[in-house]
Amino acid sequence: MATPSALVNVMVEAARKAGRGLVRDFGEVAELQVSKKGAADFVSAADVKAEQTLFEMLEKARPGYSFLGEERGLVEGTDKSHRWIVDPIDGTTNFIHAIPHFAISIGLEREGAIAASVVYNPVTNELYWAERGKGAYLNNETRLRVSARRNLDEAVLATGIPFLGHGQHAKFLKELHQISQRVAGVRRFGAASLDLAYVAAGRFDGFWERDLKVWDIAAGLLLVTEAGGKISEIDGADVMDTGNILATNTELHGLVQARLQAASA
Repeated sequence: MATPSALVNVMVEAARKAGRGLVRDFGEVAELQVSKKGAADFVSAADVKAEQTLFEMLEKARPGYSFLGEERGLVEGTDKSHRWIVDPIDGTTNFIHAIPHFAISIGLEREGAIAASVVYNPVTNELYWAERGKGAYLNNETRLRVSARRNLDEAVLATGIPFLGHGQHAKFLKELHQISQRVAGVRRFGAASLDLAYVAAGRFDGFWERDLKVWDIAAGLLLVTEAGGKISEIDGADVMDTGNILATNTELHGLVQARLQAASA
């Protein structure tokens, strides 16, 4: 059994407290499906409330750390070397449709690199965490390892599909064409932090998506690398700058990246 550090325990406690509120809200969201506006307003309020809980608990535990959240943006702290990067509900569209696949994502950036992370699905009670140099774990019980598959025709990859008003649809379709005819399957689950956690756990053999926000990927980056996987920017730039991410095991990385880059040729 893994023993989280005091720092990770702070993050876990914050995620679990925010998660309890989201589970209560999730129980009500199905009742709001008759009203598109009502459901959207309800989830927006749930988002803000969850982020407020996370902000208060993390600020209390580590006063002075900066905080970057999806809802409130950047709150500069007195400690310039540490920054929380938080998504209170990653998978908001799933949440609003009463699909139980969403997560709270918390990454701690230290001197420009992610040092600790937590990704928590409060409905399934699966809590993934990692600390730099100490491995990645599921619920303190299971050490995470990326898959060992070497061949694309055996691999299942996850991705994100551009939606209304977002992303490059034509580019995605070219990439999907390059990938889907060579792999065992492609999945689109709708929460990047959990996609990355699943890569770390060996459930997915890889994940790629473009135009993600830093709070979508910060925590998941460390989960994958601490589980022995490889992260890169699809086109060779900086992942945290562009949000164009490819995460796989080390055996498949070059094969997948070559197909994605062929789509741009």
